[in-house]
Amino acid sequence: MDQNALPATHAFTAPAGARLVWHQLGEGRPVLLLHGFMSSADGNWFAPGIARRLAEAGFRVIAPDCRGHGDSDAPTDPAAWPADIMTADALSLIAHLGLTDFDLAGYSMGGRTAARVMVRGARPRRCIIGGMGDFGIMEAGPRAAAFADALRHGEAAADPVMGRTIARRVAVLNLNRDALLGVLAAFAPTTREELAAIPVPTLAILGDADHDNGSVQGLADIMPACTPLRLPGDHAGLVGTAAFAEALTAFLVKGPV
Repeated sequence: MDQNALPATHAFTAPAGARLVWHQLGEGRPVLLLHGFMSSADGNWFAPGIARRLAEAGFRVIAPDCRGHGDSDAPTDPAAWPADIMTADALSLIAHLGLTDFDLAGYSMGGRTAARVMVRGARPRRCIIGGMGDFGIMEAGPRAAAFADALRHGEAAADPVMGRTIARRVAVLNLNRDALLGVLAAFAPTTREELAAIPVPTLAILGDADHDNGSVQGLADIMPACTPLRLPGDHAGLVGTAAFAEALTAFLVKGPV
């Protein structure tokens, strides 16, 4: 791959008429990368160098800015946020690009969405779920409620530290609070039975200081083809570490070991 190559940016119309932007780098085997809440394709995949590393390893990186994030539309009409819309968007992009043989990776919200994509029938060759343990995927409600409270009330939220942190991030990234509340309202739970029915070889990576989203071993105990991995880092920082990029790339290149 040309070391100076820049990602190409494209757009398509997703369910409910939203214009969603996706970025592509490299040629070869497609890998779909789904970013986390209040981040973007650049924030989780391009800026840390993960996308370039995968492209240099022979992958065609496809990384959307999820609805409400990055350069994609951030609608505020509740009708644009039906249940599980983030999964519907990902499935629509897969269909739009005609992907049939591909890999999948997601971090935080993107990890939950990756699981939902498989629950709803997609069968990537391999999948990485980062920043999510068992109840983070199965029980989106409590964590989403905490984020919604912080978005609405800032320092007056039940968790004032979380409120201040989110208020700063909204300002720095120029995010739309109402659209973010739509993201949270659209989260869909996933049952233990649904996770147990996923046959895809999956690597679940969680930071050793990340205690917000359940147990990665618990997730592996439910999913029959899931390998758990704990790496140094917390929820916000793990995705930017060299160890995370190395583990993700190695799994996609070599598979389970």
